[in-house]
Amino acid sequence: MTPTDPEPEGASPPTRRRPGGRTARIRRQVLDAVLAELGEHGYDGLTTDTVAARAGVHRTTVYRRWGDVGGLLADVLDAASDDDWQPPDTGSLEADLTALNQEIQTALTARPPIVTALIAASFRSEKAAHAQQRLWEDRYARCEIVVGRAVRRGELPPHTDARRLLIAATAPLYHHLVLLRTPLDPQLPGQAARTAALAAGAGAFAEPPSAGDT
Repeated sequence: MTPTDPEPEGASPPTRRRPGGRTARIRRQVLDAVLAELGEHGYDGLTTDTVAARAGVHRTTVYRRWGDVGGLLADVLDAASDDDWQPPDTGSLEADLTALNQEIQTALTARPPIVTALIAASFRSEKAAHAQQRLWEDRYARCEIVVGRAVRRGELPPHTDARRLLIAATAPLYHHLVLLRTPLDPQLPGQAARTAALAAGAGAFAEPPSAGDT
């Protein structure tokens, strides 16, 4: 669950048709080139011309389809939602959250720093910012099943707010590794997961039932 997906709350992202054949191949070459250039040179070194050269396509192809750097970054982020990723299913809430946090930590500390570069780029490009939010919405929606399973197992109270719990469990990773840039701590994923799971089990994220549920 990384950014690598802002639409207004509750809005559905536009349906994207996946191209095939040569079009899909060119798209993959271009998006791979964007990631490579971003990881090596950052947002300020990213241009449509360098992406075209690296991808081995004509510059007019990039201009015609993506327009500018913002369009390229937005498509990279949108493409991340086209995968079949699902959150871990270990049999317990704490273990699920720990495994999720380990994935996040691996992504945030990878070299070249693709994920952190995409996060930084979203603050420089409005198109990338909107695409980043779409990706976040997609990942949080997929991860809600972790909380639903825990409720059914009796680990959590009914009406536990999945979004609030997931944010509490994963936020320490982003805070330490992106904001504070602290050295990698192998214990952090488990510690953050345990803290959130204990708080959730005690009802910290439980919402009162609505009148229709009583």
